[in-house]
Amino acid sequence: MIRPGPGCAVWEITLRCNLNCIHCGSAAGKARLDELSTDEAIDLCHQLKGIRCQGVAMMGGEPLTRSDWPEIASTVRDLGMDLSLITNGYSISQGTFDRIQRINPELVTVSLDGGTSEIHDKIRGVSGSFDHATTTIDKFVSMGLPTGVITTVHKMNLRELKAIRKFLLGKGIAWQIQIAAPFGRLTSEYVLSKEEFYSVAMFIASSQRSYSKDELMVAGAHDMGYFSDFLSPIQVAPWQGCTAGMSTIGIQSDGSIRGCLALSEKFNEGNIRETPLAEIWNDPTFSSYSRKVTRSQLGDECSKCEYAELCKGGCSGVSYSLTGELHKGPYCLKRIEKDIGLQNADS
Repeated sequence: MIRPGPGCAVWEITLRCNLNCIHCGSAAGKARLDELSTDEAIDLCHQLKGIRCQGVAMMGGEPLTRSDWPEIASTVRDLGMDLSLITNGYSISQGTFDRIQRINPELVTVSLDGGTSEIHDKIRGVSGSFDHATTTIDKFVSMGLPTGVITTVHKMNLRELKAIRKFLLGKGIAWQIQIAAPFGRLTSEYVLSKEEFYSVAMFIASSQRSYSKDELMVAGAHDMGYFSDFLSPIQVAPWQGCTAGMSTIGIQSDGSIRGCLALSEKFNEGNIRETPLAEIWNDPTFSSYSRKVTRSQLGDECSKCEYAELCKGGCSGVSYSLTGELHKGPYCLKRIEKDIGLQNADS
């Protein structure tokens, strides 16, 4: 069976990073010993086009630390696929800014995890990283590039959201808010409680009501939701279950493939050095945890829910990192509302 191609390939082009973030799910720092060569990366671009992939999100580590990133990025664009770059914004030279502008990606995204240097630098592990990130954001905006910001929320920066919002307002930026999960470098002490998670959802919903999309486009990521009885939908698109292996594919810098990079390496299901990408993607067993979910596989709470067949237990990465199982995501707005005693007027 030939499956429709993924809407987005999230590609870790290197594990090398110039920061040391406490919430990094891949514990990035040093490059993998066996990262794809330039020729292999270029070939992978063609293989992605061959499975009708629509777009590529280049990330790391820090993707701009890989010397051949412009060649990889240009190939993605030349093949007619959308390109987005996700960077920490640290120590970017004018020459690199110029190369990014010439490549002209559909989106450049900077990670910003604090509204002050005190918090952001502590999270990122390098002094001055806040000033670099905010300068990079303003630089991208001034260059006329479509610019996004990703904020990963945990206990250390939960109270920073208002300050970050103040900085972003009026810049025409798309702001994605996601939560930190306990894998990679993040320890459980920083994981949000269900009540704290709900407060983030309330912040997103309130911001969406208070500001036009021209002032600030803010939305929750795939791990923010789902099906609240009280809050308006906070994601860009209505949640329809985990997209791993459905509309997304994750690529490690060594060529290993899994449905989504938010899942651990345990979920790797092939490597392009051994098996062509089309064969991996079209294998009927690939990402079966997303492609073939039944109500009986869900947890007790989820299996009884009216949205069970649509939701499928929430984000697989969050569910597995918090419970050790799939399809049992504890961060469900509807369930949290029930647990804390919120009741719909119709109930």
